[in-house]
Amino acid sequence: VFGSRLRPHRTKQDARNRRSLLGCFLAFALAVAATTSARSQPAEEGNAPVADGASAQRLEGVRTPATENGFRFLDQVIARGTITRLYLLTSESFAGSRVETPIVVIHGQQPGPKICIVAGIHGDEVNGVEVVRRAVASVSPASLRGTVIAVPIANLSAFRRGSRYLPDRRDLNRYFPGRLLGSSASRIAFGLFSQVIQHCEAVVDLHTGSFHRTNLHQLRADLSNPATVQLAADFGAAFVVNSAAREGTLRRASTDEGIPAITVEAGQSTLFDEGQVLEALAGILRLLRARGMIETPEAPPISESPMAFLGTRWVRADQGGVLVSRVELGQQVQAGQMLGTISDPLSDEVEAVIAPVSGRLLGMALDQVVMPGFAAYHIGFDARPFDRMIVAPTTRQNVREVTEAEGLDLEERPE
Repeated sequence: VFGSRLRPHRTKQDARNRRSLLGCFLAFALAVAATTSARSQPAEEGNAPVADGASAQRLEGVRTPATENGFRFLDQVIARGTITRLYLLTSESFAGSRVETPIVVIHGQQPGPKICIVAGIHGDEVNGVEVVRRAVASVSPASLRGTVIAVPIANLSAFRRGSRYLPDRRDLNRYFPGRLLGSSASRIAFGLFSQVIQHCEAVVDLHTGSFHRTNLHQLRADLSNPATVQLAADFGAAFVVNSAAREGTLRRASTDEGIPAITVEAGQSTLFDEGQVLEALAGILRLLRARGMIETPEAPPISESPMAFLGTRWVRADQGGVLVSRVELGQQVQAGQMLGTISDPLSDEVEAVIAPVSGRLLGMALDQVVMPGFAAYHIGFDARPFDRMIVAPTTRQNVREVTEAEGLDLEERPE
């Protein structure tokens, strides 16, 4: 085009052709400049792509501050009125592959509280996984006020193996709040706690009994903490056990951070229990309703008047053999009552397991072969009516302290 300027204009048509070509060139240049300018501008939060489905779209490099239309979470702009599924990179496997934790964020149309619901910290505790799935399906972002951040399987590598533990035999619920450069368990705990839990105003942690034990549906909560008492009352459960939890658990780390947290105990590991799932789901919906986040009809009422147990005691086997229980979960027992028998499989020797205190059976081992020292029955005592005004003495314990006179390892606690 520019070279043609060196030749004389032979006709008026040649001049018109040259002007037309120059105009096209200028239009093309302006279009390129406009596109480059648009790409250099930061994305507006309201127009940012939002992942809705199994795959999450990452917004690399975007640093848009939170506005009334959404908030930033895990490098994703979460728009109001959406369900967003994300994956948090927490560690690597033995083979160097990524270890990711699935996260579901339900961000309501209207502002309100942020509640975290966590399950699957122990990979064999499957009731909580189903509770979270149903809770997510039950909450509509269009009518929700506030935000629900759900972690359906916190320990995905253990869940895939059907194991309580990580592949290196560490218990994830002994490493919160975690460390950036610690063990694999500590790194996973750090990622979850710093990137997810600290965004929340309250935490519900779902568990079951461990090691072939089953738990009566119950809440574990630090009843010396008024905010935790309020959270437990909003959730609603027939039985609440007073416990501050040992250091290293998610509940203890959250409470120490000023985020009230409760643990839900529901059934046994490895097996789905429909009744336990429905009861825990009803509690979550009661909590969301009590916090003004949803307006669904009332959840099913609690079956009994709520009771708090200020003390608990494990009963241990004194000999090895076959344990056969003579009591049922949730039963009231009296001090001196026979709870079960342990039979030596090679002789006629039978030993009775006796209740040391009176109370309610909160947890028990399934009939099985046991070793001496095996914790077989969990009795709650010092029962009080539970309400929002209850004040209990603190039960804070250090991770290195022995917590009961007979030297019970806290590994046998419900959490």
